[in-house]
This record gives sequence, C-alpha cells and structure tokens, in this order.
Amino acid sequence: MTDSSTPQAPLDCACLGPASRRAFLRDAASLLGCVASLGLTPGLIRDFEVARRSALRVLGDEATYPLPPSDGATIDRDHAVILVRHQERIYAFALWCPHQHTALRWQDEERRFQCPKHKSTFQPDGAFVSGRATRAMDRHPIRRDGETVVVDLAVTLREDEDADRWRQAVVQL
Repeated sequence: MTDSSTPQAPLDCACLGPASRRAFLRDAASLLGCVASLGLTPGLIRDFEVARRSALRVLGDEATYPLPPSDGATIDRDHAVILVRHQERIYAFALWCPHQHTALRWQDEERRFQCPKHKSTFQPDGAFVSGRATRAMDRHPIRRDGETVVVDLAVTLREDEDADRWRQAVVQL
C-alpha cells in the first residue's frame, strides 16, 4: 500500500493490457446480464429486415405471401402492399401514407416507417407516431393459410373509420 502523499509513477500502457481485457469481459458480461434480465433475446435484438418481393400468387382480389420467418417487412410494389411481421404478429398495410398517398419507406435508425413527403412516422404495427398524417397506416384484412398469409387487396381498412376491423386485421403467431 502506498502513502497518499507519495507521488505515483505514470502507468505503463503495457500493464493495462490484461486488466483492460478482464474489465472489458466483466463489463460485457454485465451488459449481457442486463439485456437478459429485460427479457431481450437475440431474436428481439435482430435487425428489422426489409425486402422487396411480389406475391407468390394473386387470385382475384387476394394476394398470397410466404409466412415471414422473422421480424421484418416485405414490400410488394406491384400490389401496393407492405407485409410486416412484428412481435409475433403479421399485418398487411397499404403501401401509401394515409396523408397524401406517398409510398412509405422504412427508416432503420428510428425503426419506423416514414413518409418521405411530409415526414409522418409510423410504428412497425402501423400506429401513427407524428407528422401531418392524422391516423395510422391503412390495413388490409389478412388470414393465415398454412405456411402462407392471404391478403384481401379489395378492402382497405382505415383506423379512424372502422377501428374494430382495423385492430382485427392481424395474424397472431
């Protein structure tokens, strides 16, 4: 033990190597413990993947898509649909912002959909967050059929006009 009045020699950086690694590993383990205690698993930490794909098939007014394997969005520009899997639910949205019919885009940094025209933002479940839009993203009725989901393209549900049907337009996994 050194006397507090005794000047300390400067530390040699070489002596910090092993201690720094140990401290890093200790801190990393602590962080992982915190993440686990919050219930966050690697599946929930994974990035929200966005892909562009067309429907597997379209019969009349119904488009069929493969069941998404993980959280993310499939954008089908041909049929103006955004298919989203988020927190064990699947939604089918109209591609367009409810404010002025501009194609929505996914913003990785904010983890939200955004209208490039007036910057309205929406959660992955379609809920309105901010901007000029005054309602959530419009949904299409959707149902599960084995390992696929079927979207009714002929019906567009607005949250402000039919809140009950809008809330029910979801496939629970």
